[in-house]
Amino acid sequence: MSRLKGKIAIVTGASRRGGIGTAICRALANEGADIFFTHFTSYDQNVIRYDDAENHWPERFSQELRGFGIQVEHMELDLSVTDSPSTLLDEVEARLGLPAILVNNATHSVDVDFRQLTPDMLDAHYAVNVRGTCLLSVEFARRLDGRHGGRIINLVSGQDKAPMAGNIAYVTTKGAISAFSRSLSAELAPLKITVNAVDPGPTDSGWMTEDLKHFLLPRFPMGRIGQPEDVSRLIAFLASDDAEWITGQIIHSDGGFW
Repeated sequence: MSRLKGKIAIVTGASRRGGIGTAICRALANEGADIFFTHFTSYDQNVIRYDDAENHWPERFSQELRGFGIQVEHMELDLSVTDSPSTLLDEVEARLGLPAILVNNATHSVDVDFRQLTPDMLDAHYAVNVRGTCLLSVEFARRLDGRHGGRIINLVSGQDKAPMAGNIAYVTTKGAISAFSRSLSAELAPLKITVNAVDPGPTDSGWMTEDLKHFLLPRFPMGRIGQPEDVSRLIAFLASDDAEWITGQIIHSDGGFW
């Protein structure tokens, strides 16, 4: 398919083989979009300690994506840095052109409950999940102002479906993005820029232990745990012209997880 041919898409947080960001890049590339992805491998290696966070992954992944016949660029980016949104968009425009699609997938997440929460922990979550996402979204929209419309798609979690005890800083900041998405969608609708948020539900992207999978599986009525490709297909649709009438929505793409 080629629903996105000729369009440039930014995907943040595609740092490793098994991640959701990687699946999103593949889905958009399969639809013909040129891809600019960001990565922050040191976070995945040192904070989350993913096994598949490899230093040479971004370049190998770029070569894979070019096999779709598209243009691909990437850069390392720490979204907690205040001027990172403008830095990123300057690079995208210089290397590929004006982007039409923004997928805010990068996130900061460290499990903390109310006993462990500190100002520094909360600030670290806020800097990426709220400030980084918000400023990148609005700068993207400013640069598209008066052009040919666009798509902003934010990744959130199931914080508006049920409590997520033990992950209070992450849940709080992701909840802010749900509210942000709804309000920003109203501001940007006259510019034909849609804004939606997607909750992929618990996704087997490399962080689940076998014990956790065993615990979660009965809560998926479809009989399996979500995969990164599940949400990536929805995001590819939301990025397309077929979704031009969908905005301000929080979509739970979680296989009916409860």
